[in-house]
Amino acid sequence: MNPVVDKVVEWREKGKQAAVATVVKVERSGPLGPGTSMAVSEDGQIVGSVSGGCVEPAVFEEAMNAIETGEPRLLTYGISDDEAFGAGLTCGGIIHIFVERVDW
Repeated sequence: MNPVVDKVVEWREKGKQAAVATVVKVERSGPLGPGTSMAVSEDGQIVGSVSGGCVEPAVFEEAMNAIETGEPRLLTYGISDDEAFGAGLTCGGIIHIFVERVDW
Protein backbone atom coordinates (compact mmCIF):
# COMPACT_ATOMS: atom_id res chain seq x y z
CA MET A 1 0.00 0.00 0.00
CA ASN A 2 0.92 3.68 0.19
CA PRO A 3 2.92 4.46 3.38
CA VAL A 4 1.46 7.98 3.60
CA VAL A 5 -2.13 6.73 3.39
CA ASP A 6 -1.35 3.88 5.79
CA LYS A 7 0.01 6.34 8.38
CA VAL A 8 -2.98 8.69 7.99
CA VAL A 9 -5.33 5.74 8.54
CA GLU A 10 -3.36 4.82 11.68
CA TRP A 11 -3.54 8.39 13.01
CA ARG A 12 -7.26 8.68 12.28
CA GLU A 13 -7.95 5.32 13.99
CA LYS A 14 -6.24 6.79 17.08
CA GLY A 15 -8.50 9.85 16.88
CA LYS A 16 -5.80 12.22 15.64
CA GLN A 17 -6.45 14.96 13.11
CA ALA A 18 -4.21 15.03 10.02
CA ALA A 19 -3.59 16.89 6.79
CA VAL A 20 -2.24 15.70 3.46
CA ALA A 21 -0.16 17.76 1.04
CA THR A 22 -0.01 16.51 -2.55
CA VAL A 23 2.09 17.72 -5.48
CA VAL A 24 -0.51 18.47 -8.16
CA LYS A 25 1.70 20.08 -10.83
CA VAL A 26 5.38 20.62 -11.62
CA GLU A 27 6.58 23.24 -14.09
CA ARG A 28 10.02 22.82 -15.68
CA SER A 29 11.95 20.91 -13.02
CA GLY A 30 11.00 19.67 -9.58
CA PRO A 31 12.49 17.30 -7.05
CA LEU A 32 9.39 15.07 -6.92
CA GLY A 33 6.56 14.59 -9.38
CA PRO A 34 2.80 15.00 -9.30
CA GLY A 35 1.03 12.63 -6.94
CA THR A 36 3.84 12.68 -4.40
CA SER A 37 2.45 13.35 -0.94
CA MET A 38 3.28 14.16 2.65
CA ALA A 39 1.03 13.89 5.70
CA VAL A 40 1.19 15.72 9.01
CA SER A 41 -0.58 14.77 12.23
CA GLU A 42 -1.96 17.24 14.76
CA ASP A 43 0.94 16.42 17.09
CA GLY A 44 3.56 17.21 14.42
CA GLN A 45 4.44 13.78 13.08
CA ILE A 46 5.37 13.71 9.38
CA VAL A 47 5.40 10.97 6.78
CA GLY A 48 6.32 11.31 3.10
CA SER A 49 7.75 14.24 1.18
CA VAL A 50 6.66 16.77 -1.43
CA SER A 51 10.04 18.27 -2.25
CA GLY A 52 12.85 16.17 -0.89
CA GLY A 53 13.22 18.69 1.92
CA CYS A 54 13.44 22.13 0.37
CA VAL A 55 9.89 23.34 1.09
CA GLU A 56 8.79 20.85 3.75
CA PRO A 57 8.97 23.38 6.65
CA ALA A 58 6.59 25.77 4.87
CA VAL A 59 4.25 22.92 3.85
CA PHE A 60 4.31 21.62 7.45
CA GLU A 61 3.06 25.01 8.68
CA GLU A 62 0.32 25.07 6.03
CA ALA A 63 -0.71 21.52 6.98
CA MET A 64 -0.97 22.48 10.65
CA ASN A 65 -3.12 25.46 9.63
CA ALA A 66 -5.35 23.19 7.55
CA ILE A 67 -5.80 20.86 10.53
CA GLU A 68 -6.79 23.80 12.71
CA THR A 69 -9.07 25.66 10.27
CA GLY A 70 -10.25 22.96 7.87
CA GLU A 71 -9.45 25.28 4.97
CA PRO A 72 -7.63 23.70 2.01
CA ARG A 73 -4.99 25.69 0.12
CA LEU A 74 -3.19 25.49 -3.19
CA LEU A 75 0.44 26.52 -2.65
CA THR A 76 3.07 27.47 -5.21
CA TYR A 77 6.82 27.36 -4.63
CA GLY A 78 9.49 28.09 -7.18
CA ILE A 79 13.01 29.17 -7.96
CA SER A 80 14.32 30.87 -11.09
CA ASP A 81 16.99 29.23 -13.24
CA ASP A 82 19.51 31.92 -12.20
CA GLU A 83 18.80 31.41 -8.48
CA ALA A 84 18.97 27.64 -8.91
CA PHE A 85 22.34 27.78 -10.64
CA GLY A 86 23.70 29.99 -7.85
CA ALA A 87 22.54 27.43 -5.29
CA GLY A 88 24.24 24.58 -7.16
CA LEU A 89 21.09 23.21 -8.80
CA THR A 90 20.94 22.43 -12.52
CA CYS A 91 17.73 24.37 -13.16
CA GLY A 92 14.81 26.08 -11.49
CA GLY A 93 11.19 25.05 -11.41
CA ILE A 94 7.82 25.54 -9.82
CA ILE A 95 5.79 23.06 -7.78
CA HIS A 96 2.11 23.38 -6.93
CA ILE A 97 0.98 21.61 -3.76
CA PHE A 98 -2.59 21.10 -2.53
CA VAL A 99 -2.97 20.89 1.25
CA GLU A 100 -6.14 19.66 2.93
CA ARG A 101 -7.32 18.35 6.27
CA VAL A 102 -8.27 14.68 6.26
CA ASP A 103 -11.85 14.24 7.42
CA TRP A 104 -12.30 10.53 6.70
